[in-house]
Amino acid sequence: MKYSILAAAVISALSFPGLAESQTDETVERIEVRGVRQKLQQDGRLKDVIQKTEVLDEIMIENKNALSLTDAINNEPGVNVSNECSMCGVKRVMLNGMKGEHTTILVDGLPTHTLISGFYAVDAISTTGVDRIEIARGAGASLIAPEAIGGTVNIVTKEAYENQAVVDIAKGSHDYTTFKSMATGVSEDGKTGITLTGQYDKQDQEDHDDNGVSEAPFQENQTLSALLSYDVNNSNNIHVRIAKVNSEVFGGPMIGGQVGSIQSALGSYDGIESEQLFEGDDIRNQYIGKPWETTEWIDTERNEAYVKWLSEWTDYTTSELAVSYAKHNQDSFYEGIDYRAKDTMMYFRAKFDTELTEQHFLSYGADIRNEEMRSFTDALSNVADYVSDSFDYQVKGLFVQDTWTPTDSVEIAMAVRIDNVRADFIDDKKPGVEIDETFVAPRVDMRYFHNDEFTSRLSAGRGYRAPLSFFETDHGILDSEKGYLIDVDSLEDSQSINYALSYEGDELTSTFSVAHSNVKNLAALQETDDGVPILTQLDEDASVTTFDLVGGYSFNDNLTVNASVEYFDYNDVFRSSYAIAPIETRAGFDVEWRTDDLTIFWSTIWFGSRDLRDYGYDGYNIKGDSSSVKTLNAPSFMVSDIKIQYSLTDSIKLYGGLSNIFNYTQIEEGESPLFYDANGGYDVAYIWGPLHGREFYLGVEAKL
Repeated sequence: MKYSILAAAVISALSFPGLAESQTDETVERIEVRGVRQKLQQDGRLKDVIQKTEVLDEIMIENKNALSLTDAINNEPGVNVSNECSMCGVKRVMLNGMKGEHTTILVDGLPTHTLISGFYAVDAISTTGVDRIEIARGAGASLIAPEAIGGTVNIVTKEAYENQAVVDIAKGSHDYTTFKSMATGVSEDGKTGITLTGQYDKQDQEDHDDNGVSEAPFQENQTLSALLSYDVNNSNNIHVRIAKVNSEVFGGPMIGGQVGSIQSALGSYDGIESEQLFEGDDIRNQYIGKPWETTEWIDTERNEAYVKWLSEWTDYTTSELAVSYAKHNQDSFYEGIDYRAKDTMMYFRAKFDTELTEQHFLSYGADIRNEEMRSFTDALSNVADYVSDSFDYQVKGLFVQDTWTPTDSVEIAMAVRIDNVRADFIDDKKPGVEIDETFVAPRVDMRYFHNDEFTSRLSAGRGYRAPLSFFETDHGILDSEKGYLIDVDSLEDSQSINYALSYEGDELTSTFSVAHSNVKNLAALQETDDGVPILTQLDEDASVTTFDLVGGYSFNDNLTVNASVEYFDYNDVFRSSYAIAPIETRAGFDVEWRTDDLTIFWSTIWFGSRDLRDYGYDGYNIKGDSSSVKTLNAPSFMVSDIKIQYSLTDSIKLYGGLSNIFNYTQIEEGESPLFYDANGGYDVAYIWGPLHGREFYLGVEAKL
């Protein structure tokens, strides 16, 4: 038996016999070339995928009208994209209730994002040219990403199997603007394929209470990428991918109202604070402060690249040699405080797969990750209690996994990684190396076929993460002007276990899963006796348990209904570490009606109420007025979307839709995200509900 049961199942799922039968001989030949690439990939890279992996395909991404990764995966089972700032719109991708920094983003199975890339420009990760998105939850969810103690999100790039060009243009409310293009080409001999993509998207500020300060920021993103695949021969394939991402975010004073442009807002800085920011010191009234006093601006540039060489050495052994590179540059302004960062990462991996026997498939190899981040600030450089978060980070690892298939109904994958982790804050005020540890991360994945309909999956693993940046909990500490201190000396150490029971029938499919994660040495932001923010680590363990039930029913070839229900149970330690209250209960319902020409997709998500006191919320609408306390009980609410798509011809389709149909925002409930704290400090992140209102869009897609 050349392949394990898992590999054979994946190959079967990715093959398209019906398409091959219906096309010309030339197309059939290209599909054969695709089979060569698939065989190499299935022998190698996809052996790393943990057993329980949710997959979002092109149709699901299209139904959501998702422009970015965050749009595509938000509210999927176990996934929450948390909006943690009304000014800068920073997004955190949370898996199984874990924090955003516990999620690792991969591209084609390789790390191409630096440690600070998971905070800004996540909204700029475009969906143009994405074949599918794979979500694996839990510590040790990837053999090659042990630091992903919440899980991994793997973005799989579409490869070229035909000559085609696609252009998509859309326009909508709030100056919603998108331009997407993709071109694929295949050489005459079928050995070389190239995929070129470009995406531009823009969205304007939103000010739902008309006080002159935005609750949702202006965002503008541009992405260009190219993927080249070359079959050297029947046993060797080379992949090269490069990408460039630019993102600009501006929140605060309304452009065209309080200020004429972004540059004029930044140029208004004079270092002299206003006596009042709002009329009557009430954040619900008109903003009368200087533009810079509520301005947050982030300009991000990210360059990515990787090279992979997949090779079949013998009938029983394949290899993957890979190198990836990422450079993340950030220039930003937080209400008077400047912050610039340059983060560069290099990653090297050598991985081999060998079929030892019909029952044992061995994966083994080594990898190295080097990352260097340097930050700069003029405003805080002379503050005595400011410690730069510049760091050097290096990981050297060895890994091995045995996939054992004792019977046709049982598969067990046992793996272990050994990593030497070195993390060093290089500021002169932080002498020595903070973290220098050797970490052993075992994991086991088991799958059992009860019968043709029921399948059980059990996973347990250990992972780690080095807490390295002030972004871990609250970027807003910069504008406190008090400085910033660092007191971390240990890796975060996580253990998780996940069980899932799936049913797959002719019309009904469903999965019930339960997961538990426990984290030691969790990073958290606290304050010294003098009120100086300090990044430190909690003494007690933080834990979260999640339950989710997902089901779908196909009534016929046209109508499909899906539903889900989820519950997240955080212990008090974990609750105390969150800057923004995470979801606790959530239920979803969507309906898809699809014919040859028409597709209608409706989605509704319900979020349960939360007690904000559990997450340390404390804020006031009026400065110094204790009677103006903001709500401490977040109510339950629902958000619904609809998209309608119609094919005019085989090459042209029109689409339109409404996001947040009923225009539900926390602002409409009378709760601005702006607030004053008990000491009279102004802040912008009293967030518990949607900040984006109703959005209408129309678009057209053409295939050439």
